[in-house]
Amino acid sequence: MTEREAAIGTVRAVRIAGPGREFLMDDEPVDILIEDGRIADIAPTGALRAQGEVLDAGGAWAVPGLWDNHVHTVQWALAVERLALGAAGSAAEAARLMSSAAVLPDGRRVGSGFRDALWPDAPTLAVLDRETGVVPTYLINADVHSVWLNSAALAREGFRSADGMLREEDAFEISRRLNAADPAHSDAAVQAAGERAAMRGITGLVDFDMAWNADAWPRRIGTGFAAHRVEFAIYPFDLDRAIATGLKSGELHEDPDAPAAARGLVRVGSLKVITDGSLGTRTAACSHAYPGDPLNFGMLTVPPDALVDLLTRAAGAGLAAAVHAIGDRATTSALDAFTVSGAVGTMEHAQLVRHADLARFARLGIIASVQPQHALDDRDLVAKHWRDQTAISYPLASLRNAGAELRFGSDAPVAALDPWHAIAAAVSRTDDERDPWHPEETLTVDQALEASVRSSLRPGEPADIVLCSADPRTSSATDLRAMPVGATLLAGRVTHVQ
Repeated sequence: MTEREAAIGTVRAVRIAGPGREFLMDDEPVDILIEDGRIADIAPTGALRAQGEVLDAGGAWAVPGLWDNHVHTVQWALAVERLALGAAGSAAEAARLMSSAAVLPDGRRVGSGFRDALWPDAPTLAVLDRETGVVPTYLINADVHSVWLNSAALAREGFRSADGMLREEDAFEISRRLNAADPAHSDAAVQAAGERAAMRGITGLVDFDMAWNADAWPRRIGTGFAAHRVEFAIYPFDLDRAIATGLKSGELHEDPDAPAAARGLVRVGSLKVITDGSLGTRTAACSHAYPGDPLNFGMLTVPPDALVDLLTRAAGAGLAAAVHAIGDRATTSALDAFTVSGAVGTMEHAQLVRHADLARFARLGIIASVQPQHALDDRDLVAKHWRDQTAISYPLASLRNAGAELRFGSDAPVAALDPWHAIAAAVSRTDDERDPWHPEETLTVDQALEASVRSSLRPGEPADIVLCSADPRTSSATDLRAMPVGATLLAGRVTHVQ
């Protein structure tokens, strides 16, 4: 029986369902031979002599290793310790839930995932204080762009707020403090979360943790992390440090003494710039005002000239850019900055895109890094808060048809880190009993898989392989969400096996 961490030399009797299938004559089972972490050969089952340890797929379907291209890693890893507030239907209910939340070892109560944009009542300091008393209590919005604190927490952190709500940069600062409270503890949580991700076929993620990740990831590798590949982001507050250190996007970033299983896993990612807010916090920069708030068009948190300067400096230093833009004004501003600076990289989210901007992604070579599940989670928010917008909400097919490259992610912990959820959302545009939301934006399964991988199943490619118990191409959206993953291989090494 194949064990976790085994080095596989041959995957026997597998059907290829994802990228790479186009190079085969038919759907009959094949054997995949692996050497030095890469696919050496693919041939009909039994045509080649097996080598090394054999993983018998028994006719299972294979796709290349899956990526989540947008993760807040520490926040995602620690979410299992925080009270889930997604079901709270009001501020009063959320406060009541927090009154019985477990107190963490650092003396705080922390909850996450609330969505106040749909609540009938507004969060207030009085409501939260009445339920939570003197225990410092923190509630993190599902979009992470706002936090609700009681008086004890505000005093502990040195902030003031009439209603207990902190937004944008102040909210990010609270999250950074919570995430950095105990690095050893968070590293252990990240390792456990990585193992859970491997169970869903993840072989790589892009880490947008708001910290100096250039030290954090080598430290984690040194203590045994080897679950998946990582590209880590740099934030503007660390740009000078990154340039002085000589970090360049795409380069390996590892300790030469790292364990053999972890070598080649960590690479420098992009400069992450957050240029506007979010829909849930009603701060995404839009062309039209939010209903009932005629002066609120959201906010550009980075002015256009400052964005051009950041992207120009990054490009000159060999760093790509990952620009957070949710509202259509922010998307246009980001595309303008890419144009002027000559920078390369990704647009993160692109949740509201003007029709005239669609083709600019392809012309500039800017990848649309999108989160298909957000469209379903936010469809009621869009109906309430973006009903007057004239740009396209949560485009997928429109971007792809305009020539843009798509990459899928979850924005975990905003949505669950499960690539099959993203694939299902993209091909169905619904996850409940309602009809598909804007079905003109659906993708095919092949297109969704293409946006979820970084490699192909063919000779010369990394042996990052996911074995599925069902054929993704013929699975329903419901079945895609629950796709059984029999095994996950990272460079030929087993990171998950049933």
